[in-house]
Amino acid sequence: MHRAFAAVPSPLRRTEPDTPSLRKERGAFFTPPEISSFLVEWAVRTRSDRVLEPSCGEASFLVPAAERLISLGRKRAGHRDPSQLSGVEVHEPSARTARKRLRDAGFPGRVRVRDFFDVEPQPTFDAVVGNPPYIRYQNFTGELRAKSLRAALTQGVRLTRLASSWAAFTVHASRFLAPDGRLALVLPAELLTVNYAAPVRRFLLSRFAEVRLVMFEELVFPGVLEEVVLLLAEGTGSANSFRVHQAVDLDDLDRLREHARPKRTPQGAPKRPRWSRFAPAHDDKWTPALLSAGAFSEYRALLEDSSFSELLDWGETYLGAVTGNNGYFALTQSDVRRLRIPKGDLLPISPPGSKHLRALSFTETAWRAAADDGARCYLFRPERDRLSAASANYVDLGEEQGVHEAYKCRVRDPWWRVPIVAKPDLLMTYMDHDRPRLVSNAAGVAHLNSIYGVLFRPELRRLGKSLLPIACLNSVTLLGAEMVGRSYGGGMLKLEPKEADRLPVPSARLCEACASELRAVRPAVAKAIERGALAEAVELVDRVLLREELGLSTARIDALRKAREILFTRRTLRGKGHRGKDR
Repeated sequence: MHRAFAAVPSPLRRTEPDTPSLRKERGAFFTPPEISSFLVEWAVRTRSDRVLEPSCGEASFLVPAAERLISLGRKRAGHRDPSQLSGVEVHEPSARTARKRLRDAGFPGRVRVRDFFDVEPQPTFDAVVGNPPYIRYQNFTGELRAKSLRAALTQGVRLTRLASSWAAFTVHASRFLAPDGRLALVLPAELLTVNYAAPVRRFLLSRFAEVRLVMFEELVFPGVLEEVVLLLAEGTGSANSFRVHQAVDLDDLDRLREHARPKRTPQGAPKRPRWSRFAPAHDDKWTPALLSAGAFSEYRALLEDSSFSELLDWGETYLGAVTGNNGYFALTQSDVRRLRIPKGDLLPISPPGSKHLRALSFTETAWRAAADDGARCYLFRPERDRLSAASANYVDLGEEQGVHEAYKCRVRDPWWRVPIVAKPDLLMTYMDHDRPRLVSNAAGVAHLNSIYGVLFRPELRRLGKSLLPIACLNSVTLLGAEMVGRSYGGGMLKLEPKEADRLPVPSARLCEACASELRAVRPAVAKAIERGALAEAVELVDRVLLREELGLSTARIDALRKAREILFTRRTLRGKGHRGKDR
C-alpha cells in the first residue's frame, strides 16, 4: 500500500514518528497500488516527462513514475537529473523514506520537506500526480487554511469555510503544469455533489481542454467509507463538458490503460471502455455522472417534456416563521391551560419538526391528536399591544429568562410578537432520510421555520392541494430530489430553498390528465405510506403516471428507480461514515 500526506502547520509533526492518529489528522489515506500505477501510466507519456507528486508521503506515485519512465526507455543510471521526479512532503521521516524508495528503484528524485502551499508554482511539469490530503473543514483551520484559500484565489477560485483541504490543493497543483501537461489525482466523490466544490468544478472545466473522471461502484480504499473519483485532466483551454467511466472495482482499471491492447468480442470488434459525456450548466452539480448514461438520458427527457415541471411552476416555496426561541413561543396544550393564555393570543401551528408529517394530508384531526399527545401546537402571539393579565405575566417570565435578548427577539418591536408568514397550502419537509415530504395543510395551520410552506398559484390551488402530494410519490420526483438536493450530516437529504424550487414534480397538465386515476389509488397509497411502505406507494403512482399515462416501459421505469437507489445508497453510506454539517 502507498499513502499520501497532508501539509500540517505544527513543526512537531515534521520530525516525529508516524502513527495512525497523526496520519488521520494530516488527511493521510493509503492509496491502492492499482490506482497509483494507473494514474501514473495515464499521466506520464514520454521518457523525458517531468513529474511532480505534491504531498508525496513515501513516494506513493513517484516510485510508479520511476518505473514508468524506465519502461519508456529512460536509463536507470547516468541521467543524474533528480528534478525529473520531484516531491513535496511536510513529514520529514516520510520524505526520507520516499528518497530511499526512489534510490532503490534506480531513479533518484528530489523530495523537499515543505508545506505544499509554500512552494512557488513553476509551470514546468508534464505530469502532476497524487492523492491530495483530505482534511474536513472542522479540522482544516488556522494559517494552513488561510494559505490554501489564498492559493486558490490566485486562480480566481473563491472557496467557502466549508471547503475541505483537497479543494484548494487541486487548484494549486494545476499551477505546476506545463501548458500541455496532465493532472491525475485521487479526489473524494464529493467533488461531484457538494456546494462548496462548485468553484472547483467550474475551474476544472475552464482550465483544462479535456476532463475525465473514473468512478467506482464499490469502495476501493481499504477501511475507508469515503468514495473516490480519479481525475484525469489535460491541456489548456475550456472543456465545457466532462467524460465519465463507471468502473466496478480496481480490476476494471486494466481495461482503461491506454497502452493495453483492446480486447475483441467473438465477432472481432474491439471492446473498448465506455465513456459518457456530460455538459453541466454553470452552477450545476455533477451528480448525473453518478448515473448510467441511459438513466440520465431518460430522466432528462422527462424533464424536457411538459409532463414534469419544477415545483416553482406550481407556486412559492418559503420558510416558516422564525420565533427566535421555539421553547418559549411554541406551547403545548398543557402549557396553555397552566398559563391561562387566552385563545385570542394563540395561533394554531404545525408543531416544530416534521415527525408528524407522515401522511398525505395534515388534517385537523391529526393536529388535535398531536396536541393531545403533548406536541407544541400553539404559538404565543398576541395581536394587541394591550396584553391580557396572563399574557403579560408570560412576557415578564420571558424577560426574566432573557428570551428578549436573543437576536431575532431584540430586533422586533415588541419582541414578543413573532412575524407571521402566509398559511401554506402544503407543508414540506426540507431535511429527511428518504425524500422531501409534501403534505396537504388541511388543518389550515401556520408553520415555523423547521419546514417549508408551499403556496400555490390561485389557478392551481385546488388541483395542487388535492393531487400534488400523491403525484409526487413517483420515481422521477424521488430521483430528482437526490439530484437537486445535498447530503447533510448523518446522510440526511436536505433541500435549500432554491433547490426546493427546482424539485421536478408532475406538471399541472399531467395531474389533470390523471386526476380520476390518482384519486382512485389514493386510499391504497395512503395506507402504504402509513405503514412506511414507500416502494409500494411509488409503484402505485408510477403505474398511473409513468406507465399508463406516459407509456413508459417497465424497463425504463426500472432504470429510473435504480438510478434513484444508487444515489440514495451512496448518500446513506456516506452518512454512516461521518457525522457533520453540510459538505
